[in-house]
Amino acid sequence: MIGMVSFGGGYAMLPLFERMVVVEHGWLSPSLFVDMIAIAQITPGPIAINSATFIGFQSAGVLGAAVATVSVVLIPVMLVAVVSHYAERFKESKAVKAILSGLRPALVGLIFSSVVSIAQSSYVDYKSPILFLIVMFLLWKVKLHPILVIVISGVLGFIVYY
Repeated sequence: MIGMVSFGGGYAMLPLFERMVVVEHGWLSPSLFVDMIAIAQITPGPIAINSATFIGFQSAGVLGAAVATVSVVLIPVMLVAVVSHYAERFKESKAVKAILSGLRPALVGLIFSSVVSIAQSSYVDYKSPILFLIVMFLLWKVKLHPILVIVISGVLGFIVYY
């Protein structure tokens, strides 16, 4: 269902993932959901597919992982095949441009909703916002490479929380 109704990529899917997996079915706790996002980010592949695989594995083992992975990909692949067939014909359509213009801010809202939800689950104590500010400083002001910031964050997490 998530693959069928989601538009805008993996980050836009996260609020729907969270609602179905954490709130409705209780397959993951809020903190495990945030951990899933972190794991999905550091493993190769799109976040939606990695997340589906993780959720499927957590709830039903290897078979669950396989079914979830195929399920999240199957319908979008079929939709892309159909849309790409007609894309050239409707590329300049005023209606299509209007629809896409309406979807863009909605996608930003979905992604921001994910950010807020992840932030709420990530701040476990007073040290968390301090680590957040350090990371933002390293990324924005020092302009460190994101991979280096991830490594530094892991080391800081080990030092602070171990």
